[in-house]
Amino acid sequence: MNLNYHIRRFEPGDEPLLRQVFFSAVHGSAARNYTVEQRMAWAPEDYDASEWSRRMEKNQPFVLTMDGVPVAFADLQQDGYIDQFFVDARQGGKGLGLALLRFLLARAEAEGLPAIHSHVSLTAEPLFTKAGFFVEERRVVELRGVLFSNALMCRLLVR
Repeated sequence: MNLNYHIRRFEPGDEPLLRQVFFSAVHGSAARNYTVEQRMAWAPEDYDASEWSRRMEKNQPFVLTMDGVPVAFADLQQDGYIDQFFVDARQGGKGLGLALLRFLLARAEAEGLPAIHSHVSLTAEPLFTKAGFFVEERRVVELRGVLFSNALMCRLLVR
């Protein structure tokens, strides 16, 4: 499939659109792996917009757009940690997640990082595995009083 997309840096004003991508990914794509209760704890309908904006400003994600509209985003921290990685559920299965993950891998290699790692949802685990990540640890975490399963996944980089 030939997709016309562009990956760019986060820009002020992206916050509400990235929140929509996040909400769609959690309540759409992750529905096959997580209960309604888990998804509502993860991405509640009501949220603190200023807190979300601060997180976006801190993480400085890369934004994947199609026709100028953000449909996915992910960050890469200086220590090689991916804190957030989300693809709009309506865009799932098109290869956008893999394109964004490969972009992050190339950035990490260019920055000389020895490895990248992330706490990956059950939903995203097959994508990360396809990109050469391995499960380092299976975990159960708590968010807003609700338990979730995920995995710490890592990918060593060629130097």
